[in-house]
Amino acid sequence: MLSQVVFSTITILTTLFVWRLSRNRSRWSTLNSLPGPSSSSWWQGNFGEVFHVRDGWQFNQKLAENYGPVVRLDGPLGEKILYVYDSKALQNILVKEIDIYEESDRFIEGNKLVFGRGLIATRGPHHRKQRKILNPVFSIAHMRTMTSTFYEVAHKVEHILAAKLHSGSQEIDMLSWMGRAALEIVGQSGLGYSFDPMTEDAAPHKYVEDMKGLMPIISRLIFHLTYILPWAIKIGTPRFRRCVIDLLSLFWRDIRELRDKSDFMWKVSEEIYNEKKKALAIGKDEVAGRQAGKGKDILSVLMGANMKALNEEKLDEEEVIAQMSTLIFAAMDTTSTAMSHIIELLSTHPDIQSKLRQEIIVARREIGGRDLSYDELMSLPYLDAVCRETLRLFPPVPRVTRTTRQSTVLPLSSPVTLLDGSSVTELVVPKNSTVILPIMNANQNSDIWGPDAREWKPERWLDGVPQKVVDAKMPGVYSHLMTFIGGGRSCIGFKFSELEMKIVISLLLQNFEFTSTGKTLRWQMSGVLSPYVEGEGYQPQLPIRVGLLSATRS
Repeated sequence: MLSQVVFSTITILTTLFVWRLSRNRSRWSTLNSLPGPSSSSWWQGNFGEVFHVRDGWQFNQKLAENYGPVVRLDGPLGEKILYVYDSKALQNILVKEIDIYEESDRFIEGNKLVFGRGLIATRGPHHRKQRKILNPVFSIAHMRTMTSTFYEVAHKVEHILAAKLHSGSQEIDMLSWMGRAALEIVGQSGLGYSFDPMTEDAAPHKYVEDMKGLMPIISRLIFHLTYILPWAIKIGTPRFRRCVIDLLSLFWRDIRELRDKSDFMWKVSEEIYNEKKKALAIGKDEVAGRQAGKGKDILSVLMGANMKALNEEKLDEEEVIAQMSTLIFAAMDTTSTAMSHIIELLSTHPDIQSKLRQEIIVARREIGGRDLSYDELMSLPYLDAVCRETLRLFPPVPRVTRTTRQSTVLPLSSPVTLLDGSSVTELVVPKNSTVILPIMNANQNSDIWGPDAREWKPERWLDGVPQKVVDAKMPGVYSHLMTFIGGGRSCIGFKFSELEMKIVISLLLQNFEFTSTGKTLRWQMSGVLSPYVEGEGYQPQLPIRVGLLSATRS
């Protein structure tokens, strides 16, 4: 019986998969005229290469070097994929024609299954409604009110590491500590909830390990999520689909782990929501007096506004819980990745580490040694340069995808030479085309950033952004970069992430010195970048030798 169900399910999915791809043949003549690499597989085309979690770095770099910002890739069974980071095209895709170039069905349905109907799992008017409700809690004014909470958590990390290192330097997995710090910061300032007591003998919350392992799993399943999930989700009832998942999980480890991590994340968010709901029912004093965040956290503000709002402006209970799961994951995983990357780079660039430390120490000395305020922190030029350059060169999310909902014409900033020798300044992009936007290559474009575009040079930001960068008119919301993309689906929490990075890094540098362990560190190019040690498997980790500064030790 079990084998019959599994066989029937696979047969149905395969049939839908082949039918879906057969529709692509009608547009071969359109995108086939663009230059691009030859297909490496009749079954997957270049799909496996561009999304490969370890070798994807080299493949994406070769695309930039050999073909430039407009490339044709082969997808499964002959599908033609547009790979583009031309600035005018990005402006059109992300801003001007956002309703034509929408998130793919795979992205929406996958996120809906994992996180619920949150901000990254909705489109169109529904997405805009959610974003409108959430915008005020991510304003700069609200960031200023949360600064003290950020510092409170960062100081706990500082004190724990200082206690561990009092007898001498040690090799420490900084990815784990950055994950713990990021989770606790989003917990307290985002949800009014403490995940981690942040004591020396306390184990990290299960959420940290689960979330750091989530994106590598999704990346390994990216082919199935892209070409099977959008059709599988339409088969039967939710209960039936859950039964299929449970059956597949018996012999498919990635499916089982993805299911379990999603279930765990939803359970935690639901518990936090119910606890907050009870507290708000008692009154604001209960929230302010007993819960982390003191009633100024994002969830308290959101739920308070929800209670007062007109019906059409409300989010239902399921959506609020989904927003929580989305917020926890996005704020923890991407920001902890960015902070970890900064620490790794500082450990291999001692001169930059020393210069940045000196800027922070001098700034604190000038204000009597207290913590820097929001505005004082944001005005530190070298700290800002280090953060910007890291986010430019190593965006935590290296790429996004879109799907055209109708045929359209895509303008380009520079002509593209086709295979027949002719050149064009616009492309006809058919309906249902897959479009890949490689954020990393957009940020490292040597035509915009110069011949040293792939080098980590924070100093490039100190004299102002080069005019060539300004003239390119990249549509990103953050410093002419595509790191947080742009338009109506740009990262709503990029200011939250920036503040967190600057507070944590500035406090750690005042007290600790980071040096390389000599191990070879690599980064997986999964949905969110993930570090590992070469020769030690692919478990996410970032070992760094950490020592107390002499002044701190005394």
